[in-house]
Amino acid sequence: MLHIAKRVRFSVSRYELALIAITALWGTTFLIVHLAMAHTGPWFFVGLRFAVAGLVSVAVFNRSLMRIRWRELGAGAAIGAAIALGYGLQTAGLATIPSSTSAFITAFYVPLVPLLQWLVLRRPPRRMTLVGVGFAFAGLLFIAGPSAFTVGLGPGEIATLVSTVPIAAEIILISAFASRVDARGVTIVQLLAAGAFGFVAMPLTGEAAPAPSWDWLVPAIGLGIASCLIQLTMNWAQRHVSPTRATIIYSGEPVWGGIVGRLAGDRMPLTTVVGALLVVVGVLVSELRGRGARPVEEKRVLVGTE
Repeated sequence: MLHIAKRVRFSVSRYELALIAITALWGTTFLIVHLAMAHTGPWFFVGLRFAVAGLVSVAVFNRSLMRIRWRELGAGAAIGAAIALGYGLQTAGLATIPSSTSAFITAFYVPLVPLLQWLVLRRPPRRMTLVGVGFAFAGLLFIAGPSAFTVGLGPGEIATLVSTVPIAAEIILISAFASRVDARGVTIVQLLAAGAFGFVAMPLTGEAAPAPSWDWLVPAIGLGIASCLIQLTMNWAQRHVSPTRATIIYSGEPVWGGIVGRLAGDRMPLTTVVGALLVVVGVLVSELRGRGARPVEEKRVLVGTE
């Protein structure tokens, strides 16, 4: 037993610790957005949030502006579109559903990442990934409650569920471009692009600008600063952490969101608790490897000095 124990090693790199930290920060944003939705529309809020984040990144990393190339512009625009669509739909859902429910539904993007990689890169998912998807889908039905078996999910749950696709696409795009672009430059572009796409979506969805109020301005500014930190950390750390490893870490997001929502008074019925557990189990199971499976080494691309 001692000999076996010596062969088991657990280590967490500074890049993984950074992703864990922003995941905890990420999870706390659900409740803030949920409260802000009582005073503004989702697309205006997303546009303002990421416009603020973009301006903060410009102010902090202004020297990187001179180093932005066409590849940063292209990568940033693609990532920004995914961010705007994902956060926009998620924010629209938060207007009608509790923050804890939104957090757990959003967890469905984690097993989606390997599935989208299969469709885009033609890499078939492992057996345990499909099992994880099954657990996650069952969890969503429990979260929706008994009515899900007769009339389906509500508008808020559906919007949140659809948002998981562009959220998963964001992770894939960040990993795809991470080794080829400047992290600070692409962060500036993607944040400004996400803000612009959010504002563009307003007339398309018939959303009007809200009346001036600190109730939406303060959260937008605060989340804008947090979004700048989160996106920069993702762009930096995913140079050294594989997409699969990163998604395992990101799976802690709904847990933090659920905890914060519960502490704030969100009532979670038993079916929601069971569904949340099934979603988390699905996330974890999707990363298990069957007996005899060969471990796949993470591709780590080292850029710059350590």
